[in-house]
Amino acid sequence: MPREPGDKPKTSAYDRALGLLARREHSRRELKLKLKQKGYEGEEAGAALDRLGEQRYQDDERFAQSLVRSRVAQGYGPMRVRAELKSHGLSDARIRAVLEEAAVDWDASALAQLRRRFGGKSAPDPAEKARRAQFLLRRGFPAATVRSVTHADVDDAADDDA
Repeated sequence: MPREPGDKPKTSAYDRALGLLARREHSRRELKLKLKQKGYEGEEAGAALDRLGEQRYQDDERFAQSLVRSRVAQGYGPMRVRAELKSHGLSDARIRAVLEEAAVDWDASALAQLRRRFGGKSAPDPAEKARRAQFLLRRGFPAATVRSVTHADVDDAADDDA
């Protein structure tokens, strides 16, 4: 069937995924979802992802390290980073290893976030301490870390998988 003058040939799943990887790291799960959304069927997408993995263009380990560095630089805590890595299909063991390898001082990171957000002054009253603690909890810092940097009373119930 002849092509119309304005028609472009459909890009292969491999080329589409390679183009996505050229912009930034992606997890295998994320690439698979994006290819599916563009209409590439399972077998073609799977073969493309296998080939990219063999060529080391796509690597979940490298993706995880990149994401951890990025989120730590943005001031997020370990619980938030762990949840995001989990959503990308990484195993608990791999997540634990990548977070340990990053060797982040989470207390110092939490303190830096407090200073950035609230300045260098200490909280004058319990309500302000609680407000600062909630800020850190929302950013994914465990209750023990929040307690140590804000000196606020924080419930440990939120730290189930920390």
